[in-house]
Amino acid sequence: MYQRAAVLFRYKALLEANFDPISQLITRENGKTLSEAQGDLRRGIDVVDFACGIAHIGKGESLAQIASTIDGVSSAEPLGVCAGITPFNFPAMVPMWMFPVALACGNAFVLKPSERDPSAALFIAKLLKDAGLPDGVFTVVNGDKEAVDALLAHPSIAAVSFVGSTPIAKYIHETASRHGKRVQALGGAKNHLVVMPDADMDQAVDALIGAAYGSAGERCMAVSVAVAVGEDTADRLVAHLAERVRKIKVADGMDKTAEMGPLVTKQHFEKVKGYVDTGVAEGAKLVVDGRGLKVPGRENGFFLGGCLFDGVQPSMKIYQEEIFGPVLGVSRVKSFEEALAMVNGHEFGNGCCIFTRDGDAAREFANRVQIGMVGINVPIPVPMAFHSFGGWKNSLFGDHHMHGPEGVRFYTRYKAVTQRWPAGIRAGAEFVMPTMK
Repeated sequence: MYQRAAVLFRYKALLEANFDPISQLITRENGKTLSEAQGDLRRGIDVVDFACGIAHIGKGESLAQIASTIDGVSSAEPLGVCAGITPFNFPAMVPMWMFPVALACGNAFVLKPSERDPSAALFIAKLLKDAGLPDGVFTVVNGDKEAVDALLAHPSIAAVSFVGSTPIAKYIHETASRHGKRVQALGGAKNHLVVMPDADMDQAVDALIGAAYGSAGERCMAVSVAVAVGEDTADRLVAHLAERVRKIKVADGMDKTAEMGPLVTKQHFEKVKGYVDTGVAEGAKLVVDGRGLKVPGRENGFFLGGCLFDGVQPSMKIYQEEIFGPVLGVSRVKSFEEALAMVNGHEFGNGCCIFTRDGDAAREFANRVQIGMVGINVPIPVPMAFHSFGGWKNSLFGDHHMHGPEGVRFYTRYKAVTQRWPAGIRAGAEFVMPTMK
């Protein structure tokens, strides 16, 4: 265990030393702004930092003299070979949600990164080798569905971790489980931000601009629905948002002044644009239209300006489905109870937040909301590495969240040893279940 921790300490140092090259590689291949790529990598390194403490966090338990001359010991044993299947939107952070903890726990790991931006995975794999990880302990496999299916069915794979859309998460969970594997599959999201009448409006708007349009909305924790409580609250919110959305600087991700970069591929660009078209057809009011945006010098890029809808209803497709782009919808409700019911009524349960100065409202929201990750005046409540990440309902398939204590539990299995040595053994056979007597 000490040797594994030592490799991870050296690995963290190499990641820090190569921080800028990895971040720039992510931006050039994925399109996200350089500052967002740096955040992507930084949150991944946080998990490596957590995994370096495996000698402490992986300790088992013991109890002497459970009964006369009998001691009990428990330990967390590695599973064997584990696999991770990761999405395009966080090519450094999401893989590092998985493999540092898996390796620290004593497993080998096979990573299948997104075919849209696999270069970061290859770079960080090389750094693991440079840190002294033995050959064969960590492997990168590139490919698409054929590669995924091979991992799901392979008899040597004991556990599978996945992050992506809900339909694929369901498929991963069902297929891998059918082959007898342990599975954690994180799916889609439709994250709500509730704005109460007493909220600091400037703070709420700042939060929404960053949470809805950061990384061009290509985040599973992006806020895509703002729930305004009361007509006056909604009117003020939409007016402030519209002014700010129109000013978002959309540019090449390597431009240091860029606040939002392009979408990852032409196919995804067309999909997100299609959602905007659908929202207009469904009757939502398109307050800010980001379609048709052209970035000078990058006229053929997959750029979509920030889009803002008002009057979004739960029956609309743009409310029901994850858009995964820079599109924010404002829904108007009359009361806190109606807002809470709206959040709880959605099929996804990844993240949510409430903006308010009222401690009672905040506490009531946190206690009653049926969502895995909750923010109080925090728009993107992603837990730090020493906690665990995961949603509820159709945002998670499997029993374990990622990284933190849940990650350690997922990548290990519990073993209990009950022991007694000859000096404490009395003569005679025992034909009943051992008891404390």
